[in-house]
Amino acid sequence: MIVSLFRRSTQNANRIIVDRLFDQIVAAARQPAIYADWGVPDTPLGRYESLGLHMIVFLRRTRGAEPGVEALAQDVLDEFFKDVDHSIRELGIGDAGVPKRMKKLARMFYGRMGPYWEAIDAGDAEALAAALERNIAPDAKEPTGFDARSLAGYTLAAAEALTAQDDASLLSARIAFPEAGAPA
Repeated sequence: MIVSLFRRSTQNANRIIVDRLFDQIVAAARQPAIYADWGVPDTPLGRYESLGLHMIVFLRRTRGAEPGVEALAQDVLDEFFKDVDHSIRELGIGDAGVPKRMKKLARMFYGRMGPYWEAIDAGDAEALAAALERNIAPDAKEPTGFDARSLAGYTLAAAEALTAQDDASLLSARIAFPEAGAPA
């Protein structure tokens, strides 16, 4: 046990990379234009939708990558779900209610991944906008101000930008999402 205190741990280096990547994904998801200009609700659920969307774009970039990148992506995904768990608890949900809510949010996340990836892979902004509308502004009887088309365009640009980034950048904790609302 004492020997392990003096040994350099690769786990610590991995933790730093995971934290930095996750922080960059969170920063991209919190860009003001997403909420102020495109009408994603600035609520816990709206922020979850934005963060989930950015995670899905990140995971799309890492699928089929070298094993080190795929393992890193899994660690970042685990961090995402830890953060969601922490956020649920901060909202005052008791220990008994957390697993039920986590299960629901995980189903939402994975249910969105397929349609988003399909639309992104096809470069189909209309299909992506329809999926975003369905998920971010469901059952809206009155206009919400949500601009699914702009968010879809940004998402396609983000997917393209991440695809252009090499694996070495990701492994060095560098990921660059485009600026939301910037002219294409």
